[in-house]
Amino acid sequence: MSLRIKDLPRIPDYVQGMTDHQYLQAAWKNGPLALDRYGFVTAFPARLMQEFMDDRWTRQIETEGMYASGVTSGPMYDFVGNVMLFSNGDVHRRRRGPLARTFARKLMADLRDDVAVRCERLVASLIGQGEVDFLASIAGPLPAEVIGAMLGVPDADMPDFARHVYSAIRGLSLVSPEVRAESDADMAYLLDRVGGLIETRRETPDGGIVSYYLDRVTGGELSEMEILAQMVGLVVAGSDTTRGALTATVSHLLQNPAQWALLKEDPEKWVSGAVSEGLRFDPVIGSIGRITVEQHEIEGMSIPPDTLISASMLTALRDPDIYADPDHFDISRDDHPRLHPVFGGGPHRCLGEALARIELEEALKAVARMAPEMALVGEPARLRGYGAVRKVSAFKVRM
Repeated sequence: MSLRIKDLPRIPDYVQGMTDHQYLQAAWKNGPLALDRYGFVTAFPARLMQEFMDDRWTRQIETEGMYASGVTSGPMYDFVGNVMLFSNGDVHRRRRGPLARTFARKLMADLRDDVAVRCERLVASLIGQGEVDFLASIAGPLPAEVIGAMLGVPDADMPDFARHVYSAIRGLSLVSPEVRAESDADMAYLLDRVGGLIETRRETPDGGIVSYYLDRVTGGELSEMEILAQMVGLVVAGSDTTRGALTATVSHLLQNPAQWALLKEDPEKWVSGAVSEGLRFDPVIGSIGRITVEQHEIEGMSIPPDTLISASMLTALRDPDIYADPDHFDISRDDHPRLHPVFGGGPHRCLGEALARIELEEALKAVARMAPEMALVGEPARLRGYGAVRKVSAFKVRM
């Protein structure tokens, strides 16, 4: 006889002093599935991650997250309702197709030189400045600048653009009414600003990302709001995640002197491994949430339709069945899967993976070459949370 959801062990409350990894590993000891405080059926081992992302019996969470926050209208609601990130089936395919063709272009690789220059400029401006907030001075500006430049934001406007991006992103989570109002105002700004950039490229194509994308969608099935939402989605999806991943990876490198020394010795040789290991060891994505669309049997558990489910990235990426000595940070490890799980899987796998890797690699090479004596000041950076995008703490270094 199948077990029912009510029979699952509950994920306990946080224990003071535990890291997120220790907390979820302890929950995993009670079985491969558990129920969290929000009602999500959570899977811990890597072998269940792909099954939980199977479109045959699960789907992406759409506007349900907005409804749970009490949001039924406004700029953030309009964005979520029209963006590829929170869509399924034919709607998802219609929205993803033009973007996939855009991101598959050689232009992604061609961006590396520009990203490298931006990284070197950011690092050079901080050398000799004493204590530096790495998150605010390098990890935050870089992804917002890169995507902003792709869309046509002038360099002089980048700091203001980045501020609106990181404020707007907060509205994708459960937040206070005050933060909700601020987030909506910032999302309204982004929709207006990016809409203006789209109109500029319609009038004067330049062969860049926006022009190429517009060639794919003009006269097609997407509404004007959908076209706008996909462009804003590039900004939202590609900024906060890269900011957190870069901060956490540099923090772990500096906490592991032998690993930092290895990267400095030969950045070209070890940078790809450093990026992959940073994304694995302390992933900026805590879990991937979905909703079931039909009855499904898994691990002796009968899961009914319309059940919230979640695949834990924190435990899957430290699964000893996949990774040797999984709690050890090792940029030379050779047991990473061919497709890194942190970017998701199937038809919803992250389109920005190549760009994110370019940004992370060039940033790590820049600090390894230009600031080899960089050292921690005070507490290391911490990623916190086990659902969706994790929050990153301030992180000071001496360059």
